[in-house]
Amino acid sequence: MKIVDLRTMRGPSYWSVKQFKLIVAKVDLQELAGQWSNTVPGFAGRLMKLFPNIGQVQPSGMSGKQAAKHQPLTEEALLDGEPLGHVIQHVALELQRQAAMPTFWGKSYPAHEEGVEYVVVAYQEERAGRRAVEAAVDIVEAVCKKEKVDLKPIVAELHEIREDEFFGPSTYSIVAEAASRNIPYIQLKNTSIIQLGYGENQRRIWATTTNLTSHAGVEVAGNKNRTKAMLNDAGVPVPRGTTVYSEAGLRDAIDELGFPIVTKPLDGNHGKGATIRIMNWKDAAEGLKAAQVYSRAVIVEQFIEGFDFRLLVVNGKLIAAAKRTPAAVVGNGKSTIQQLIDEVNKDPRRGIGHEKVLTSIKADKHTLDILKGRQLTLKSVLPAGEILYLKSTANISTGGTATDVTDQMHPYNVLLAERVAGIVGLDICGIDLMATDIAVPLNESRGAVIEVNAAPGFRMHIAPTEGLPRNVAAPVVDMLFPPGSTARIPIIAITGTNGKTTTTRLIAHLVASKGYKVGFTTTDGIYIQGVQLQKGDCTGGQSAEFVLRDPTINYAVLETARGGMLRSGLGFHTCDIAVVTNVAADHLGLRDIHTVEEMAAVKGVLPRTVRKNGWAVLNADDDLVYAMARTVDCRVALFSMNEHNPRIQEHVEAGGVAAVYEEGYVTIYRNSYKLRIDRAAEFPITFDGRAGFNIENCLAASLAGYLAGFDKDAIKTAFRTFIPSGTKTPGRMNVYKFPKFEVIVDYAHNTAGITKFAEFMEATTATHKIGIVSGLGDRRDEDTLGFARIAGRIFDEVILRQDQDLRGKSAEYLREIMERGLRLDKPKLKITYIDNEPDAIDHLLKHTPKGGVGVIFTENITNTLAKLDEFEKSA
Repeated sequence: MKIVDLRTMRGPSYWSVKQFKLIVAKVDLQELAGQWSNTVPGFAGRLMKLFPNIGQVQPSGMSGKQAAKHQPLTEEALLDGEPLGHVIQHVALELQRQAAMPTFWGKSYPAHEEGVEYVVVAYQEERAGRRAVEAAVDIVEAVCKKEKVDLKPIVAELHEIREDEFFGPSTYSIVAEAASRNIPYIQLKNTSIIQLGYGENQRRIWATTTNLTSHAGVEVAGNKNRTKAMLNDAGVPVPRGTTVYSEAGLRDAIDELGFPIVTKPLDGNHGKGATIRIMNWKDAAEGLKAAQVYSRAVIVEQFIEGFDFRLLVVNGKLIAAAKRTPAAVVGNGKSTIQQLIDEVNKDPRRGIGHEKVLTSIKADKHTLDILKGRQLTLKSVLPAGEILYLKSTANISTGGTATDVTDQMHPYNVLLAERVAGIVGLDICGIDLMATDIAVPLNESRGAVIEVNAAPGFRMHIAPTEGLPRNVAAPVVDMLFPPGSTARIPIIAITGTNGKTTTTRLIAHLVASKGYKVGFTTTDGIYIQGVQLQKGDCTGGQSAEFVLRDPTINYAVLETARGGMLRSGLGFHTCDIAVVTNVAADHLGLRDIHTVEEMAAVKGVLPRTVRKNGWAVLNADDDLVYAMARTVDCRVALFSMNEHNPRIQEHVEAGGVAAVYEEGYVTIYRNSYKLRIDRAAEFPITFDGRAGFNIENCLAASLAGYLAGFDKDAIKTAFRTFIPSGTKTPGRMNVYKFPKFEVIVDYAHNTAGITKFAEFMEATTATHKIGIVSGLGDRRDEDTLGFARIAGRIFDEVILRQDQDLRGKSAEYLREIMERGLRLDKPKLKITYIDNEPDAIDHLLKHTPKGGVGVIFTENITNTLAKLDEFEKSA
């Protein structure tokens, strides 16, 4: 049993449009005799012993319809017979759940190969999801072989990954609030920074700091002395104190302030290194040492009697207040302190790190020092009813608890908190103060502001131990995206077998012509405001994210290919307009997509991501594309090269929108009206109307532009000024007119593409037609034969070359099959074999006669165009 392919989906994909985060594993089970649970003696009992709750878990909040689809794994089902792929699916999900990552969605089904299964499971943290699937395969195999399995180290590893990668409760609350408002988010690579929104409308958060957070404010809050001085000058009650660097300085401070005092590092946070309520010199010296672990400079200040309160101010308004209590145990006269801690940690609300609303209490060195100061140990027994505080600070991260007191705040204290945030200069501000009663004005209760925090934690407010939970993330998102603003930019996405790149470039040219700052992706690179920033095939999710992360753009046009959707899913969750040009037999047999219908299902992912009020632009001449209209949850517009297409007529009569090639015009149909954009022959990309495939691309692009709000004149002007060339449309119908002959460079690489190119060549007059062609190693033999056969019909002479990347097949094999296909209809066709592309081009340029046309179906577009440019200069 082994995993032969493991992929991570980070966006809508072939496996699910709504469940974005998926691990897809292809598992080879052939070494097992049976591949079903009931063919392995004792399998059900051994598995259920390992995972007694695997069949009892039911996702909370699941609707009746969802619950009906949820199929828990039971011992009875295992005894009746379950595919082992289905078992692996459930084990992978259960492992994640045991590591505090509640995941429930999954499916499994047979691959095309015998004895191979696809296992698809949801994940919360990507690395943990992948590891859970790998571990699940090992566990199921071990259960089959009656080998011992120890789950503890596996779950511990997954738990550790979760703690490393989880957003944290504060960040998660903001991201969840943004997502609830349909604000997209991207976690920036190798950072904890989260981008909310796209393009120039994006905002960023890092924990609870934002791109609006003042650097000066953070600096002030980070220097406790400076903070205290500024607050004191503004009339805010603060403890008297000073900064010391040595025991001598500490003695002077105590002489001035007296006991009790507090020591804490000047640049500390989260209570690290702080010691409170120091009553004697010995403890003061220990407190100095504890603080100097984190900072040479140590603050010594008065200890203010009272309770510890945390106030949260967002965008100048008090949002929440919590009373914090340090981690503590209550004696019962029987149990040791360690036993009392263990009992407290049994609270289901407590967990490791940030996994739950409360953190488990650890008896660390700080705790042991407190016990030592009271002449206690972990084995000591506390009298019944005695409260023992185990930490000197009330931080939730060290096991403390929080009680919401927002509604008890006195108006004076509310104003005080809002003033403090403004004085320090923080958009999100945590204020720590000590007071006997938060309902009494601070200046009357002899309380004081102890500290001001940039990036305050939200956990105590989101899920207090007692009191009302507060949605403190909502005002943060309100601040980042005020009413009337938007987090998104328009996205038009294009897919299909042929015509994607040209359609993408036409739309991007149209959008840019109206003054938008466009980012677009194609098979030849990523472009930001017309500048190519990356080269190569950039039609996957990462390339889409590259554009959407760019802070300078306000419009995205994204070519979206099959490979990216199968490799990692889309780089966005929704788009405004999706264009599907066509679906044909290409790349079949790769990544378990073997039929045109399966390929259509892959391409159909894109229109299913269109927002409800958006548009799916579909080719009505293509049966598989037209059928996608039944699967989408948005408005549909159709385009067709046939003005009499009954699908168009029915669609328009029902009030739909369509683009049609009629009487030589690119025309928009809406209800009973016709909006003629222009004669297709006027668009340079159509080569006087001879390139029917580019007329089709113009139909798709003009319809998308019209639906995006661009008027007729804008579309007409843009398409008339779109000149096909090596820079504008590299490798797509680039025509070089030399003194004696023409050369056309194109990227036709499949049967459907070359069929349409053949129509163009039939309408092209030439004394002799010669073409450079090659076979691709990642195509089925029947596809290669079909491609070669049409090439043989087009040309009077063929130069057969080889790609540099043969993609798993031998040069001899590809040459034989190509020659056979080229001569299927022309047995005497002249074929010249030249292995590499540059030499093949030299041969074509030398032997194309006067009045002839040479065609290069190129592999290396950049080098081919450079070679022709050089030839043009010399000619």
